[in-house]
Amino acid sequence: MISVLLILIPLIAGIATFLIKGNNLHKQWAVLASLAALVVSLLGICGSSISLNYDASWIPTFGSRFSTKIDGMSQILCLLTAISYPLIFISTYKNEYKNARSFYGLMLLSQAGLMGVFVAADALLFYFFWELTLIPLYFLCSKYGGDRRIAVTFKFFVYTFVGSLLMLIGIVYLYYKTPHHSFALADFYALKLSIKEQGFIFWLFFIAFAIKMPIFPFHTWQPEAYEETSTAVTMVLSAVLVKMGLFAVIRWVVPIFPDAVTHNAPIIITLCVISMLYASLLAVKQDNFKRMIAYSSIVHMALMCASIFAMNNIALKGVMIQMFNHGINMLGLWIVADAIEQKTGTIKFSELGGLAQKAPALAILFFIMALANVALPLTNAFVGEFLMFSGLFQYNVYASSLALLSIILAAVYTLNMMQKVFYGNTLPATENTTEVKRNVQFSLAVLSIIIIVLGVYPSPLINLTKDTVLFIIGK
Repeated sequence: MISVLLILIPLIAGIATFLIKGNNLHKQWAVLASLAALVVSLLGICGSSISLNYDASWIPTFGSRFSTKIDGMSQILCLLTAISYPLIFISTYKNEYKNARSFYGLMLLSQAGLMGVFVAADALLFYFFWELTLIPLYFLCSKYGGDRRIAVTFKFFVYTFVGSLLMLIGIVYLYYKTPHHSFALADFYALKLSIKEQGFIFWLFFIAFAIKMPIFPFHTWQPEAYEETSTAVTMVLSAVLVKMGLFAVIRWVVPIFPDAVTHNAPIIITLCVISMLYASLLAVKQDNFKRMIAYSSIVHMALMCASIFAMNNIALKGVMIQMFNHGINMLGLWIVADAIEQKTGTIKFSELGGLAQKAPALAILFFIMALANVALPLTNAFVGEFLMFSGLFQYNVYASSLALLSIILAAVYTLNMMQKVFYGNTLPATENTTEVKRNVQFSLAVLSIIIIVLGVYPSPLINLTKDTVLFIIGK
């Protein structure tokens, strides 16, 4: 039942937001609703007596049920989603949006869709929530952001819509291959597909999920979308939405198409290594805060994707805990980017400088985010990256050696960004800057605590991965 509550709370709250009138009431309502979802998520992890799963008749004509299931990986991603939304709302609480009621309503609806994706145990239900997530985000991207947001949103929509159609073709094919025409995940797992069938259907699913991550050559929508959309929406895209692709590969692709995964692993890992090096080099050359974060995200996502296809226990554990940690770290970087843009009116490194003199609290908190982004030991990202590189090394020494270059480049562009933005002399854009608001400091402080605690004591996350890893490796 907890899985249903995780969907219903933001869904009902999102619909109700459109009906709320009054100054700031929609903001307060969004914060309260997202905190309620966080409490439910924590109850699920802490062993509440309320059932985690749910199963009921939905569309019996087509053999589809409203079936939800929470395992360790679902708990990790539902918790990430539940933490992200209240921090997004709190950190951007002072921001003003045209038609704010619509903004907060659509944000909550996107949260409902994301929760549905992470708990769905029926292929048709999974596809329903996959598309439900896209709809509110399409309107959020097209209504709130920069001057080029319409063109950028159209590109994002075309990419994801084509991927969704390919996935739907694959789902329908598998549906007709089940003995009793079922969309149940368990029935898909039980299929014994030929190598030829797996080879064809594998790419239908993988392309759809690769677009969401995204990895080379499906990545071109991402930097523009991250730059042009409202930063609050970008936080959702970068911290949570991209995890849908990784989650779906582990949940749907690896167990259903094991032979195709083994056969295509060298191709996928090669694409991922290209993504890591290509995006790292582009990040080094950026003068734009948002684009640098976007390319940094591509690097981390490509490493996680490559580690999945290494197909060993260590790498899979690393991917699952890194999905959570990457979301936390990206959220922190975007909060800093938004705070700087709100204070100075620019996100160009060449126009920034000396912010540590004007906003020392922001500088200290950002320093923690920067260290996590380069996976320094005792930060949350170190454990996940160590496990993933260990797993990749077991699979292929040469691929892991090339991928390791991205760590050096990450240190280059992250520390270079910090030096240009926070140190040196102040410039006209930063001369009159003051310390960021308490709501921003609070959000970054919460993320900093998570980063340090999970860096020192990652066992809770590692323990949550055990059941999913055992199932995947067993398959």
